[in-house]
Amino acid sequence: MAGTGGRDSLPKALRDYALIADGERGVLVGPQGEFAWMCFPAWDSPAAFCGLLGGPGDYVVQPAAERWVWGGYYEDHGLIWHSRWVTGDGGMVECREALARPADRDRAVVLRRCRAVRGTARMRVLLDVRAGERAERMRDLHHHGAEWTARSGTARIRWRGGDEAVVRENADGGPVLALTFDLAEGETRDLVLEIAEAGAAEGPLDASALWDATERGWREAVPSCTDTIAPRDARLAYSVLTGLTSGSGGMVAAATTALPERSDEGRNFDYRYAWIRDQCFAGRAVAVHGGPPHLLRNAVEFVTARVLADGDRLKPAYTVSGGDIPQQREADLPGYPGATAVTGNLASEQFQLDALGEALLLLAVAAEREPPGADQVKAARVAADVIARRWRQPEAGIWETHDDLWTHSRLTCVGGLRQAARYLAGPAEASTWNGLADAILDETTRTALTAGGRWKRAPDDERVDAALLIPPLRGCLPDDDPRTIATLQAVRSDLVQEGFVYRYRVGGEPLGVAEGAFSLCGFFLALAEHRQGETARALGTFERTRSGCATSGLFSEEYDVQQRQLRGNLPQAFVHALLLESAARLRD
Repeated sequence: MAGTGGRDSLPKALRDYALIADGERGVLVGPQGEFAWMCFPAWDSPAAFCGLLGGPGDYVVQPAAERWVWGGYYEDHGLIWHSRWVTGDGGMVECREALARPADRDRAVVLRRCRAVRGTARMRVLLDVRAGERAERMRDLHHHGAEWTARSGTARIRWRGGDEAVVRENADGGPVLALTFDLAEGETRDLVLEIAEAGAAEGPLDASALWDATERGWREAVPSCTDTIAPRDARLAYSVLTGLTSGSGGMVAAATTALPERSDEGRNFDYRYAWIRDQCFAGRAVAVHGGPPHLLRNAVEFVTARVLADGDRLKPAYTVSGGDIPQQREADLPGYPGATAVTGNLASEQFQLDALGEALLLLAVAAEREPPGADQVKAARVAADVIARRWRQPEAGIWETHDDLWTHSRLTCVGGLRQAARYLAGPAEASTWNGLADAILDETTRTALTAGGRWKRAPDDERVDAALLIPPLRGCLPDDDPRTIATLQAVRSDLVQEGFVYRYRVGGEPLGVAEGAFSLCGFFLALAEHRQGETARALGTFERTRSGCATSGLFSEEYDVQQRQLRGNLPQAFVHALLLESAARLRD
């Protein structure tokens, strides 16, 4: 299957993409003005625009000039993106784009506003929606007054702003709407696309009203963040976390699937689901910053519901509506270069002990800010009971590699139990939870401490692990604990390359061979250095990690230090969460 726009639809380096999102789905926008990826109706649905993975479907808006140079930027509040091109004749044209908010799960509205900034501009537009499991071609195309209508699969399509469009044949024989129009300097044209489920009610497609509502929604959701050391990036982090969070409360780990961490290594995963740990990281970051509480409340409600529903069967990840994740399988798509396209995730079969510790930490930080509800207190009891029963058993841990007695998981539970005892328990229960925390810490110290006094990954794994920076930041141990200091020193000496931080060493290979630097760990190192009072060093680590982003400011999971490229799915929610937390704490 081939994309609609020819070379426009070929996959680009990840640094060249921006994201627009409304909470229910997102679009990766490429430098050629192409929509490289968008699933409909939900995050984990089939893709309606799939050039990123070599599939069909596209929505291209670009200059018709023979030569141009691309750029772009986000507005101050929200995921409203401006693609900007300087043309060979010295002209400049922009396309302002967003997914309309507030969002409807059954209806996506895409806003694109073209404006000739300098000089006149001729624009080229192609539209080819391919919705459903079989990526069906558009059919039943009709032009009614100011609108085009069509269908694809079970989806209903309406498009306004393309009166002069003509129906042409795509490379695979399907119909595509093609449009060319001219703009005088300062002139604008709005293109409004609606893709809706068959039973969804039709909504108005008035561009001005939709833009006004979208701008208002983002202003209400995203604070100024001038109380952080990086206001612009902190605002973008809020925007990303908000844009990835569904109305049902679940936040996807990333907007994409199957983007490789390493070429042809089989390390390409589907992250279009809500991980308990990631949701806790995001909620905690918002709590630390003290901004609008909606993301914190969403996280608490989602995690509480899952803990109460599943108890010791708690899964690491769910769909954004709380459902089970399908088994991983290969998709009928060529895939991003260097990787096979996959959907579903094997994490659905795992148990990860640290998710329970993170759940307790999230519930505690929320209870510190406002009195907890009965369900939150009950969820804390359930989580503590499960930890008591299962902390001696092997489990998959934060990195989801294989089952072991992971030190990070146990220490995270120690921190979670202590914080929950402080904010979510009566005296008797608090004593029990603190006693359990002491027992776990004593056993972990006995079995997972090296002769030199630092934490090792597991009793039978001596390696340094950057994840072990996390528990001391969460109340597991005091800042001046020798184990904390020794582990921090070991991470800096063994896992840092050119200022970027790796998770752990893979086999006997040098850093950067088996995997990229892990952006999440860079921000954790900055926080750990800050807690030790090493302010200048912490700021340096923060700034170095912050530099490993896309042109748009988005972060993927990993950063290839040698090639200076992003690796893995984009954007990665937990990286943005830790950027926000770091930017808030380092200002203190």
